Amino acid sequence: MSTAAALNDGRHQPPAYVVTAGRVNAGRWLIVLATIALLALIMVQVLYVNGRTTLGFETWRPLLYAYIAWAAALSGGLLLSRGEAGERAMFVLPAVLFTVAVVIFPTLFGFYIASLDWNLSAFDGPKFAGLANLFELFADGSYWNALLNMVFYVLAVGAEYAIAFGLALLLNAEIRARKFFRVAFLLPFMLSPVAVSWMIGKSLLEYRFGPAATLARMLGWENPAFFASPWLARISIEMMDAWVSIPFIMILLLAGLQALPREVLEAAKVDGASSWQSFWRVTFPLMAPVSITALLIRIIFKLKLADIVINVTSGGPGGATDTVSSYIYRVYRDRSNVGYGTALAMFYLILIIIFLTVLLKATSRWRRVGGKA
Repeated sequence: MSTAAALNDGRHQPPAYVVTAGRVNAGRWLIVLATIALLALIMVQVLYVNGRTTLGFETWRPLLYAYIAWAAALSGGLLLSRGEAGERAMFVLPAVLFTVAVVIFPTLFGFYIASLDWNLSAFDGPKFAGLANLFELFADGSYWNALLNMVFYVLAVGAEYAIAFGLALLLNAEIRARKFFRVAFLLPFMLSPVAVSWMIGKSLLEYRFGPAATLARMLGWENPAFFASPWLARISIEMMDAWVSIPFIMILLLAGLQALPREVLEAAKVDGASSWQSFWRVTFPLMAPVSITALLIRIIFKLKLADIVINVTSGGPGGATDTVSSYIYRVYRDRSNVGYGTALAMFYLILIIIFLTVLLKATSRWRRVGGKA
């Protein structure tokens, strides 16, 4: 009884963390003053870059130091004004500040560059252009053609997924030389897309002396030009990209298949389910989380497709194989237009965010409805 009373006695509890009003005010003022100073330096630098004032820095490096100082002041202000809550915030704040530095600030700076008329071949330097680059974007037929091509490339991920699933099922079965085939099917994934574009696109599919063209002539194709017609060139680019990327989807699906509970599959066999029924009713639904993850990751990588197109066709013939990334690359390289190229990239970023957000919500809703069913 005396022990319980002693434990309930406040004298045996640690003292509360007391934050005085003076510390709270000091912390808040430290954060406010540091934030005002940082914003003032940014404003001065922006005005200096645009030629509105002679006061500023030749580079943006001093603003990096100012940001570090602001982060230190923010940390100190939180510790002074929040007490224990401020100490807990210190575990999250470094990650937040790092994200702001490497993700949010470059994105905002990209929007700033997108508002400039900045051609590297001109001598007058960058000039503020407002929404002129956006209006030019809406009238750019080549850009919208590249976006339409991306629809084809993204839809082709479904075919890649079907092939990868078949290979994963094959490698998960008890077949001879299974370990050898697992390594062999992973070899394309180990190659660089640039190497693949030269090895296959520039050598194997070369229309004069390439082995594929020679075999096509022997089979009766008089002019086996794989990159001459729009749809054939588009399909050839997709096949090369799929050859590199299917092993990635396959290894994810194979890992999912090996993690499936054997009891459920054996129960389906005992109940008399055929191989197709066992796959469609048991294996495929259980593989839904892994499949969705693999498809989302593959779509994200597909949206960045550029290197194979740049090295093999440069977007031709007539922009038939262009992707948004390859077109933006040519805007930078051929036109030296930094402002317009950045506007294209930022607009594409917004479209990707919207598309992936809708896709994630749709897959989440589909899984909820499927789970209830």
